[in-house]
Amino acid sequence: MRADSPDFVQSTQASYDAIAEDYAAGFPDSLAGRPLERALLTAFVDLVRAPGAPVQPPVADIGSGPGYVAARLHESGLPVFGVDVSPRMVALARRAHPGLRFHVGSMTALDLPDETLGGIVALYSIIHVPDDHLPSVFAGFHRVLVPGAPVLLGFQSGTEDGRAHLTERFGQEISLDYYWRTPETVAAHLTKAGLELHSRVLREAEGEEQRPRAFLLARKPASAGA
Repeated sequence: MRADSPDFVQSTQASYDAIAEDYAAGFPDSLAGRPLERALLTAFVDLVRAPGAPVQPPVADIGSGPGYVAARLHESGLPVFGVDVSPRMVALARRAHPGLRFHVGSMTALDLPDETLGGIVALYSIIHVPDDHLPSVFAGFHRVLVPGAPVLLGFQSGTEDGRAHLTERFGQEISLDYYWRTPETVAAHLTKAGLELHSRVLREAEGEEQRPRAFLLARKPASAGA
């Protein structure tokens, strides 16, 4: 991780390094009991596949955590790699899925050439990005995506925007900010970054969840004039 990374990136990294083992043990595959989320991932895969394309650009699972989303994308036949801010989480993902690539990195500074990704999945990772950094994050997504490529976002939501700060999780001392946003707020940021909204889904909280889950599918325009 770059030494000049914003403070929130460094605190997020340190916090997830501290809880990585417990988090991976508690959430080895959060999609296993979530049919809606799996269906949305299938829709994302279908949007990624360009008919007649000779080469499929890779997709990135940003905020890949234990690696289960990247693994499902790989099983679908897509070339994929994971990016996570936590070196410890990356190490655990590599151990759980040795055939896949996982890298340490931040969505705030994607070290990728322009127009090289066939899609981006970011499930429950933009929740740690402050409001004033979200426009540049989505601008970065737009930069690295090939024309027509999709983005799938998932995040805890509610009826209004808000913020929470945790100092403990899994018995570990952490310093982690959470930002709750409505689908309308995130959709507006995507649009301003030049990404076209494809669909939005809101699922009510289930089980021990305290907030609804929002999912947005967007695409980079297929051409500059689109």
